[in-house]
Amino acid sequence: MTAGTGTSTGTSAGRGARRAVVVGGGVAGLASAALLARDGYDVQVLEQRDGLGGRAGTWAQDGFRFDTGPSWYLMPEVFDHFFRLLGTTADAELDLEVLEPGYRVYFEGEGRPVDVHADQAANLATFEAIEPGAGARLERYLASARDVYDVATRRFLYTSFESLAPMLRRDVLVRSRRLLRLFGSPLEGFVARSFADPRLRQVLGYAAVFLGSSPDRAPSMYHMMSQLDLVDGVRYPQGGVVRVVDAIAALAEKEGARLRTGATVTAITTTRPRRGRPGVTGVRYREGGGRERTVPADVVVGAADLHHVETALLPPELQTYPQRWWDRRESGPGAVLVYLGVRGGLPQLAHHSLFFTRDWTRNFDDIFGPDRRVPEPASCYVCRPSATDPTVAPEGFENLFVLVPVPPDPGIGRGGLAGAGDPVVERVADAAIDQVADWARAPDLRERVVVRRTVGPGDFLADFHSWSGGALGPAHTWRQSAFLRGRNASRKVDGLYYAGSSTIPGIGLPMCLISAEILLKRLHGDRSTGPLPEPLPEPA
Repeated sequence: MTAGTGTSTGTSAGRGARRAVVVGGGVAGLASAALLARDGYDVQVLEQRDGLGGRAGTWAQDGFRFDTGPSWYLMPEVFDHFFRLLGTTADAELDLEVLEPGYRVYFEGEGRPVDVHADQAANLATFEAIEPGAGARLERYLASARDVYDVATRRFLYTSFESLAPMLRRDVLVRSRRLLRLFGSPLEGFVARSFADPRLRQVLGYAAVFLGSSPDRAPSMYHMMSQLDLVDGVRYPQGGVVRVVDAIAALAEKEGARLRTGATVTAITTTRPRRGRPGVTGVRYREGGGRERTVPADVVVGAADLHHVETALLPPELQTYPQRWWDRRESGPGAVLVYLGVRGGLPQLAHHSLFFTRDWTRNFDDIFGPDRRVPEPASCYVCRPSATDPTVAPEGFENLFVLVPVPPDPGIGRGGLAGAGDPVVERVADAAIDQVADWARAPDLRERVVVRRTVGPGDFLADFHSWSGGALGPAHTWRQSAFLRGRNASRKVDGLYYAGSSTIPGIGLPMCLISAEILLKRLHGDRSTGPLPEPLPEPA
């Protein structure tokens, strides 16, 4: 793609093809563009930033290259299915490596970390060593997780919930009492019924954070997430998550989509019928130089933050999700991100490391409760991709990405280079660096930092129009999961659809890919509940 203009080598969109404009060039927007172009649409993607990927972007300085957002590669079958829809495979597009260990967990006040492995048997042994009897209980827990995950994949993840059919299938009905119980009770209590050791509870409860929630707020149906890391393992695409973005963007262009960066959408334009609902006619956008342009469209896909699409790009009378709707919803956490280039090695850290505070309840209440504040101390996540990938740091140096969950509050501030961010953001970063240095026994870590950049909730608002400055999207609480989450089509404007983490099925790179597929199914009136057959037919 070419910034400001866009190029395409594909030929799928011929004369008379329906026109689609995708607002936002993140993973969901690019995936939507690829599938729509494959389906014969004449597709343009409009991305306000200079690069593609959205939150899954990249940043480089002094020989270090950082993924700026998502860094976990889970649910590999979802990625492979998406690529197969377009006639290729994940193995053909990416150089994937299974991480061993999948991740390492440090606990406040505990001398030794716990490794989570890529092998279920090893994880059963780890649990048994920490708490006698926990190995067998984990085996039952994971069997339940697999069962719920399989049902979710067949009936819930790939549906737009336009019909009650998913609820009436036999495999759902025979599990209905159990599924309702799981949906209505918190994950924290579900884990506690099987495990007493707080370390094991934290390992199993942390899945809620991937969903923008906390163990006491996320439904226990999400215990299925443990299937992903404790059984299937964690993978890494060599070169970083940006390689996933590159692969999807290349496929979109191959199918004929045009990807335009530096294009800020300012309005979704619609008809004004005397009767019936209005329909989309296109979008208005502003180029980098300030020139306003209009692009006609039969279909508009809002793949940017749904709050922004609804409240900023549509007039109040055409908003399906107006501000009063958002006022009753709960955002996922905000985040302070810290990108560090470090001199020398850090073998104490795995590729992924988690640092859990002892008082988890207080930590999550500080983020989500009524009296919100930055937790002190705060649980945090550290990615060290240089443990696996020699391309992300110069030889003899390490690349660290630190994420500290904080309240979704833009008032916490914005980050900057070399400690020049807003004071609260830099204090959070300093505390996280010192915490990692102390718990992982790397006492000179701060002195070895040669590159430093921070990002705060204010940046998420400014750069991505993120609702409340959140880092992920609406939290997966029971009121914001499955069919209770925002749907993927406007109820007020024909031809306006949504994709991405703000809508169904939810947060995370795999969910963004699935959201693009649900969009395509909705356009075809396809109310089936499972993934589409592979590959998609090529346009005639």
